[in-house]
Amino acid sequence: MHLIALRPQPGLAATLEKARAAGLAIAGHALSEIRALPWDCPDPAAFDGLLIGSANAILNGGAHLERLKDKPVFAVGEATAEAARAAGLAVAMVGSGGLQGVLDAISGPCHLLRIAGEEHVPLTPPEGVSFDTVIAYRNAMLPLDAAAIVLQSGSALVLLHSAATARHFAAECDRLGLYRARITLAALGPRIAAAAGEGWRAVHTASRPDEVALLALASHLCQKSDAIPAPRAGQP
Repeated sequence: MHLIALRPQPGLAATLEKARAAGLAIAGHALSEIRALPWDCPDPAAFDGLLIGSANAILNGGAHLERLKDKPVFAVGEATAEAARAAGLAVAMVGSGGLQGVLDAISGPCHLLRIAGEEHVPLTPPEGVSFDTVIAYRNAMLPLDAAAIVLQSGSALVLLHSAATARHFAAECDRLGLYRARITLAALGPRIAAAAGEGWRAVHTASRPDEVALLALASHLCQKSDAIPAPRAGQP
């Protein structure tokens, strides 16, 4: 089975490294690229900490991060925490099951600044906790053409890390005339899987929204792929 990751850098390189360390043969294609956006930094004194759902928020936060260096970071996962530490920020909490889980574990009263991308998951803060959101980057979509041949091999497994990528991937497959029924998807979460739409050979969702679980799912699917007959020539 041809395993393909579709992520912007630097996330793509990190995924490829983790997958190969786990013994997976994998290829990567940057179906998008992260672009920093100008944003206004609210008064730092109004916040008790920073809520960060992606390393991209740190990598594209720009000069405003200097004003926020005394604010503890509540990070969605270890990769995000590492980026925060590299930027000189102190990490107060590292999650492992999505940003909502991080938020739920914070004790109030607490008012946070969420630094996010244009596409970000809705969150519901627990009692006594609140947050404001600023947008520091966007995910600009790129064409899929370079990966088209592999995707039509009849044994392609595509890793999807975001809903925006899932929607764009589906649209690009349609633009290029690729048969969805020849492609298997493995998504980081149900919302991402739903964003890809229907018609795929199969759609699988990681047991929890982190890359360790997604790569474990990919490994399982690759191991069992020999038992799944590939479409015959001339069939979609």
